[in-house]
Amino acid sequence: MRVLVTGANGFMGSALIKHLVGQDCQTYAMVRADSDLWRIEDLKDAVQLVRADLLNPGQVAQVVQAVQPDLCFHLAWYVEPGVYLHSTRNIDYVSASIHLAEQLAAADCRRLVVTGSVNEYDTDFGYLSERSPTRPTNFYAASKVALSILLAQLAEQIKLEVTWARIFYVYGPGEQAQRFFPAIITAMLRGETIRTTSGEQVRDYLHIADAVSGLWALAESELTGVVNIGSGVPVTNKQVVLEISDLLNRTDLVRFGDLPYREGDPTFVVADNRRLSGHTGWTPRYDLRKGLADTIDWWRQHALGD
Repeated sequence: MRVLVTGANGFMGSALIKHLVGQDCQTYAMVRADSDLWRIEDLKDAVQLVRADLLNPGQVAQVVQAVQPDLCFHLAWYVEPGVYLHSTRNIDYVSASIHLAEQLAAADCRRLVVTGSVNEYDTDFGYLSERSPTRPTNFYAASKVALSILLAQLAEQIKLEVTWARIFYVYGPGEQAQRFFPAIITAMLRGETIRTTSGEQVRDYLHIADAVSGLWALAESELTGVVNIGSGVPVTNKQVVLEISDLLNRTDLVRFGDLPYREGDPTFVVADNRRLSGHTGWTPRYDLRKGLADTIDWWRQHALGD
């Protein structure tokens, strides 16, 4: 199977192409000319790199016509830290993604799997199914919701199977260092005190390997429309910090309640994943402790240079 992956050098994209290689797919990793390829350096001989900017329609058309993919995973998006949530650049990626879908259909690609976000939902509803209402609170989430609706309409016209994967809170090896899990792990590895909130927020955390296996399960299925990818297991942030501190034997470093909760931070966000699991049989392989141990091992090597 010929598979095109956009955003292939990102946190999830790099894990996905590794999974695809393991499935013996002929994998094409689409990246911008100026992309940092450190996450996929060890995969460069196993995949074919194709250089194109999603925002350049001519480059995208050239890539799709050259690759002639049977399947496309579309992960590329504008994700500049501290900026992307409220940037109007998100709108550019809506129109670019529509153009990508049209080019795929013209090349007789059968299926397109696009990554959405838990941030599209109205998180006041706690357990979230695909039927739960959306309530985007920033340009990023609003653009994702808009694209999911537009692609659902377009898919019928251009005869392309489109699945919208709403992914919950993913962690694991290769995540950006400033995010919650890596920040806690690397601080403890350095012996620094961890000052946090009381940590009663409940989240649905999913190891990156389980997230990409969920994407592959979707690709192999006949599911279209919105599908949640999440563990379905409620975990408090306090549990996360305590597990990390226990695995590192540094419970002495943790100070709960030193920081206030962020304004607007939802109290309970967990996936109802029955559509995915019921139709494909997919289940996560990593529980929290196993996933954290794997993540800590990765950061021991990369943060400490071992």
